[in-house]
This record gives sequence, structure tokens and C-alpha cells, in this order.
Amino acid sequence: MTAIGLTILSAPLTADAAKADFRVCNGTQSLVGVAIGYRAEAGWTTEGWWRIPATTCKSIIEGPLSSRYYYLYAEDADGNGRWAGSVSLCIAENEFKIAGVKDCFQRGYQKMGFREYDTGEQASWMVQLTEAPREGTDTQ
Repeated sequence: MTAIGLTILSAPLTADAAKADFRVCNGTQSLVGVAIGYRAEAGWTTEGWWRIPATTCKSIIEGPLSSRYYYLYAEDADGNGRWAGSVSLCIAENEFKIAGVKDCFQRGYQKMGFREYDTGEQASWMVQLTEAPREGTDTQ
């Protein structure tokens, strides 16, 4: 099994950037499914799944970011890699948009650990999913 890790890349918008967004880039050789969590006016929300083919990027949230913190969970289609964290949020097996983070199982959802991203006050953010170096050199 290949070790998978997560690398964060954030850069200020440049003149070449067309728009502000929360973008996820898949630097692996596998199709990756991505779910995101955030706090909206109506409360906590999780959404998924965005399918991001190998070596491509996709905007998960389009337009300037309205929250400071976003939460990301991703897994590859081959079952070899998972990008997770310690913040428990609700997900579903198929496409979903879930309001609330409590009682996931009782409401028919699964609970998964998402990784937190503090975007500061930036209008745009990018996460790069990569395959981790082998032998415990993951800098996650």
C-alpha cells in the first residue's frame, strides 16, 4: 500500500488568477473524491463529493471565501489513500449536502475526520493532495 499525505499550498492571488475560490488539486495518479465542511449562516454544513481526476484541479467553493476555517476530507478511488484530520463531521456515501454536525449516525450518515484549514482573511485558498514520501518522512 502506498503512503499518502497532504501538502498545503497557498499563495496570494496573482494577476493571472481569474477568480477567488477554494481549490483542490489532485497531484496523485488516482481519481480522488473530496468533501468539504464549513460554517454557513445556517450553521455547520458539509458537502461532497467532488470527483477530481489525477493531476487536475477543481474549485470546490467558487467566489471569495466567506469563512476563515474550512474542513477537508478526501479519499482516492483505489482505496489506497485518505486525507483526513481530527475534526468530526457528517458525510454520506453518495452526493450530499448535510446541515449540522451532531448525531451523524442517528440521522443516517457516517462520521469522518476532516482536516482544518485556517485561511486567515484570504479570499482564495488552494490545497494540493499528494502522495507522501515513503518511510515515515511525511511532513503532514
